[in-house]
Amino acid sequence: QVQLVESGGGLVQPGGSLTLSCAASGNIFGVNTMGWYRQAPGKQRELVATITRGSSSNYADSVKGRFSVSRDNVKNTVHLQMNALKPEDTAVYYCNADIRRRLGGPFFAYWGQGTQVTVSS
Repeated sequence: QVQLVESGGGLVQPGGSLTLSCAASGNIFGVNTMGWYRQAPGKQRELVATITRGSSSNYADSVKGRFSVSRDNVKNTVHLQMNALKPEDTAVYYCNADIRRRLGGPFFAYWGQGTQVTVSS
């Protein structure tokens, strides 16, 4: 079994900051790309940021310059530092990781359960 567990969501005022964290655990042999996606009410899930094992990152245009993604390859964790938050950042944020469970095995995408981020005054 593999689990991704997110933490750090909550309510924040516009202009504020939050940090989300996600830890992968279980029967893990290797972790490739990790990242964050979000889904607002009535909208499709969208990419927020991803980071490769070599720390190459990619961001949605809407969060560039405000959000920063990082990871710890030893602990199998990924973090999302969110600054200058806007009401339109309100969504459920999901952690994602490409994980393989044995040497030479395929990578599968795993998802966390989601954590709510609400930006409101």
